[in-house]
Amino acid sequence: MAELPIVVIADPIDATAVERLRSGPCRVVDASRDPTRLAEHLAEAWGLIVRSRTKVTAALLAQAPHLALVARAGVGVDNIDMAATGARGIRVVNAPAAATQSVAELTVLFALLLVRGLHPLIVSTKAGRWERGTHGAELAGRTVGFVGYGRTARHAARYLAALGARCVAYDPFVPRAVDATEILSFPELLGRADIVSVHAALTPENRHLLNAEAFGRMKRGSFLINVARGPLVDQTALVAALNSGQLAGAALDVFEEEPPMHRELLEHPHLIATPHLGASTAEAQARAGSDTVEEVLRALRGERLTSEVALPGARP
Repeated sequence: MAELPIVVIADPIDATAVERLRSGPCRVVDASRDPTRLAEHLAEAWGLIVRSRTKVTAALLAQAPHLALVARAGVGVDNIDMAATGARGIRVVNAPAAATQSVAELTVLFALLLVRGLHPLIVSTKAGRWERGTHGAELAGRTVGFVGYGRTARHAARYLAALGARCVAYDPFVPRAVDATEILSFPELLGRADIVSVHAALTPENRHLLNAEAFGRMKRGSFLINVARGPLVDQTALVAALNSGQLAGAALDVFEEEPPMHRELLEHPHLIATPHLGASTAEAQARAGSDTVEEVLRALRGERLTSEVALPGARP
């Protein structure tokens, strides 16, 4: 009798999902508690499940000669060398819908905090000051521009439209929206939006897409939100835009370096900073584990995959 395929779990995922995987036609090796021993578990691995901690590099893949599947329990796959997996014929899957609700909600929260100017007042009130008076503005009537108009951005647009905001978007892969959102060119969006909200995938071509030139095209006194990937925003240029008043504020859940070390940015009074927690709700993490495991089980059974990630240069 042939031995069951080995699936190695490199990073922690939902415990219920792990038990579901153990019920499938495979042998599960949970290496998430001791990443220093990952290499020895990869020697016979058929499948590998990762989140963000484990970087699936060409060097790591070289330690897994029998690997057929890499599963990312999340949306982005920038921690996976897609060229290296493609060269080996290793299939890559992810959990694209797991965090949609949670990240969309965070986007709306950031928009409200920025427009109302609430973050500095929360800090000052807790420090014992009582700074009342007219402050901030309503979100209704503002234009929110989405850079990248995929699943999460569309979800956020629905909520923002219900609050009275106008929504526009730039996405080279979305020629027209299925909702009321207007699709614009990138320069047009920058000039129209009161809030620019970044939801694009990170590629070598769009690193620092939001740079000094882009900030210069934005309305003076506008706002920036980034809940996608840190390197999409040039942090040095962002500090300059905040210092000059070109941008009135920014909210970042992601940074070029994590944990972030750019003290001038982190300490800026007009920055809201959170520790990459957009997908860190209990519900999103449970879905990420469940969706990923179900895809791995489909692969084990030889069934059609529902969330296979396209090779570089191809449209998913």
